[in-house]
Amino acid sequence: MRGKNLTQNQGGRKNKIKVRYLVVAIGLMLCGMVTQPKVQAAGCPDVRIIFARGSGGEQDVSGDYLEFKSTIEEKLKTTSLDYDFVDLEYPAVAVGFANLEAASTTLGAFFSGGESYEFGESVEKGVNKLKEYAGDKKCSKTKYVLGGYSQGAMVLLKTLPFFNPEQVIYVATFGDPKIYLPEGEGIIPAACRGENLSDYRMYVPDCQAYKGILGAYIPYEPDDYAGKMGTWCNGRDILCSSHVSIQDHVTYVTNGLYEDASRVIFDKICQAFGVENNISSPHDTAILIDSTGSMASMIEEYKTEALRLAEETLASGGRVALYDYRDLGDPYEPVRHCDFNDCTLELFREELNTIYANGGGDTPESLLSASFHVMTDLEWKLGSTKSLVVLTDADFLSPDRDGMSFDEVVKMSKKIDPVNFYIITNALYGDAYEELAAATDGRVVTNFDELSLLTDYIMERYDSLPRVEESDYVGELPILTVNKVVPNGDEVKVTFETTGMRTLVILNDAILGATTENEVTIVDLDGEVINTLSLVPLGEDVRGESVKVVLNYSSDVEGEVMLNVVDNDIATTIPKTPNTGRR
Repeated sequence: MRGKNLTQNQGGRKNKIKVRYLVVAIGLMLCGMVTQPKVQAAGCPDVRIIFARGSGGEQDVSGDYLEFKSTIEEKLKTTSLDYDFVDLEYPAVAVGFANLEAASTTLGAFFSGGESYEFGESVEKGVNKLKEYAGDKKCSKTKYVLGGYSQGAMVLLKTLPFFNPEQVIYVATFGDPKIYLPEGEGIIPAACRGENLSDYRMYVPDCQAYKGILGAYIPYEPDDYAGKMGTWCNGRDILCSSHVSIQDHVTYVTNGLYEDASRVIFDKICQAFGVENNISSPHDTAILIDSTGSMASMIEEYKTEALRLAEETLASGGRVALYDYRDLGDPYEPVRHCDFNDCTLELFREELNTIYANGGGDTPESLLSASFHVMTDLEWKLGSTKSLVVLTDADFLSPDRDGMSFDEVVKMSKKIDPVNFYIITNALYGDAYEELAAATDGRVVTNFDELSLLTDYIMERYDSLPRVEESDYVGELPILTVNKVVPNGDEVKVTFETTGMRTLVILNDAILGATTENEVTIVDLDGEVINTLSLVPLGEDVRGESVKVVLNYSSDVEGEVMLNVVDNDIATTIPKTPNTGRR
């Protein structure tokens, strides 16, 4: 597949405009044509894909593992590579996870450590099991893809230093409670302006996401893994975003995030082994036709290209929708002929034939209102490449007669994914649409000869989920200040002040519950470990950064255990990465 040139005729000039494919699209479509020779030992696959489940997930049957596996496997089947999948054998204990529901209830001010230490032991057991694969000398030629959800993401990042980075193709984390996104720090973070986004930020729509609810691994992407890591955090996931949704932490399957990650992962596998990637991305393509009277001379030619685009979209497994619009001066609202749920090729063709040119009056048409209506009327598929193809011979009212503005349309486009606007019009009005196309990452075509090339371009394009949703939100997250820490034998009472509505209490990475009180008492502390108490202020829909209190035992007097309390807002770090000098 080659890049194509679109010729635009603007003001009598023909300019060659090189179609610039997205970087991901290039990798997806041109992974190479030569397969590496296989030199593996018996029983060693070319690529081994290991997944670490989240808290409470049962081995080999958890929905997250099965979805992660199936979305990648359906793509690997198109290659001749040898591969296997491993659902990491470790406890993935549910200690604390069930109590996430306590984020919306009051449990009181007394908490016991109880079995919370099993959580840390579970993570360590996962690390030790994963280290066995990292140290597998027999399969030294095998490449690895590592995926981890929630607790499993913690297992991955703690084990990375033990892997040879040259053997690791990609590391994908989902709902990581120790995510680190420095661009989300501050009242008005850089991420909310779409700036300074971390390379490993693949899908984290919350622009205020900064550190996970359990702290942060710093650095999140070690030097030797640059370009080999990606993190996905559902929109309002309490563990990795600045919000407090429990539901968003358990819907990574239904929201299509594993499918989105599978395309990135498969692309990386293609590049690592030099095999061709023949997987097309899903497309949602809405076609909006100007049916005012002035379109009479060209509407049939436009219909021909609309049908061709619909055929190719449906043949690739995508979905199409068909609308037409006129001017607000006409007693005519945008008409939905078929949508993504019911538009077969047969129905599309039938409905296309019912569209005819009529009405109108002045030149500008009601495109802004019509396009906003189409975008909000349709149920767009998460993770699909979203296109709105407009066929018109006129410019548009701005603002529209119902008050719809250019900025409102662009904002809605970006909010959805974005929806890329492709405008097919005549040369006279090409310039008028350039700003709209540029703002939605689309394109303008003004030459009938180039219509088929535009269709090819749309079909070849691949858009992953947006890395972040830009926001003009200005608001302070809740904060918490520790006032007093009073030890008493093997327990400790902590009093604090907070601007939040309630406080989430976490001991040694295990979530104990939430309280509306301003004090907590922790008992049954383990004298053999350094105990870390984390207090997370929660607002109605947002959470603030946790405050950590380190509760450290020491034997200062023979036969007597004393409790030393250190109030210290610490960042959690992964072990030193070999050969990088970084922590």
